[in-house]
Amino acid sequence: MKSISVFCGSSDGNDNEIITTAYALGKEFAQKNITLVYGAAKIGIMGKVAEGVIENGGKTIGVIPTFLKTKEIVHTQLTELITTDNMHDRKIIMYEKSDGFIIIPGGFGTMDEFFEITTWGQLGLHTKPIGILNINGYYDALIEQCKVMVERGFLKQENLDAVVIDTTIEGLLDKMNNYKPLPAPKWLNKEGL
Repeated sequence: MKSISVFCGSSDGNDNEIITTAYALGKEFAQKNITLVYGAAKIGIMGKVAEGVIENGGKTIGVIPTFLKTKEIVHTQLTELITTDNMHDRKIIMYEKSDGFIIIPGGFGTMDEFFEITTWGQLGLHTKPIGILNINGYYDALIEQCKVMVERGFLKQENLDAVVIDTTIEGLLDKMNNYKPLPAPKWLNKEGL
């Protein structure tokens, strides 16, 4: 993978391990020559990942809709900044610029991005790896809820298994690099969507 989108919070949260790991993830990207694709902010967990990349000589692509440029603090040291008309266009560009996706702690926006990109994969619209970096148990409840979806018949086990999960950066990147995508659903005509 030469570029990875990271979906995460624009707040710092209150867990120092999350903040430290976000920076370490960015540093790892820089060391492995992986371009960070993210929401362009200098603040919050987003900003920590970007700092980890930038301070270690890596490349960053920030993507932000025009209406958020006045509300979020856009990072001024990005390799590339792309401005979109809306949130949907932001996600499409992040998807197009990325070879894979990682979620680290965040709120509703992070959940929106995670569920949309996993749904696209489930529908066969892409075969890129999606990883959850489960820092300090942050996503334990989400993972359990996904298991409930399987148990209740609303999610296939193979679709849950297609999401790569690890508690370490190295472990997650290794799993993502060895990811084998699911075959496209037989019932779905991709061109018809």
